[in-house]
Amino acid sequence: MSTVRAYVALGANIGAPVQHLRAAVVDLAALPGTRVVARSSLYRSAPVGLVDQPDFINAVVAIDTPLAALPLLHALLAIEARHGRVRSVPNAPRTLDLDLLMHGDTIMAGAELTLPHPRMHERAFVLLPLLEIAPYVQLPGLGAARSFLPAVAGQAIERSEPM
Repeated sequence: MSTVRAYVALGANIGAPVQHLRAAVVDLAALPGTRVVARSSLYRSAPVGLVDQPDFINAVVAIDTPLAALPLLHALLAIEARHGRVRSVPNAPRTLDLDLLMHGDTIMAGAELTLPHPRMHERAFVLLPLLEIAPYVQLPGLGAARSFLPAVAGQAIERSEPM
């Protein structure tokens, strides 16, 4: 069975964030034909552009999966729902947020999915965990992920513990 390397960002800031992220990794590994090949440490970061919310716990995992991009996105949304994710208003606190960052070298802009994730190179809470597990990763259409580090250097983020 042919697989593709995909990267998924995980985040949570309500409930039991660390437990939700760890359980989500188990859920990812349970997807048909999918294998978790790397997981970053956990990182604590302040909510971007938001006030009056708890800090987020973030991580990134690499998976090898036979799932195409849209079916993988739908699987991620189902995992979020199982963990109590409610989409009430944009940027609301969440029990689990799973973002498909990259799916192989796919570049696409659709109503449901844009790849690579359109803001991943602007966020320290994505770049630092991604570079921890894939230090030389290239963002399709954008270049080396590490080249974006200077632009996010002022964003508060702290590595906390192993996944």
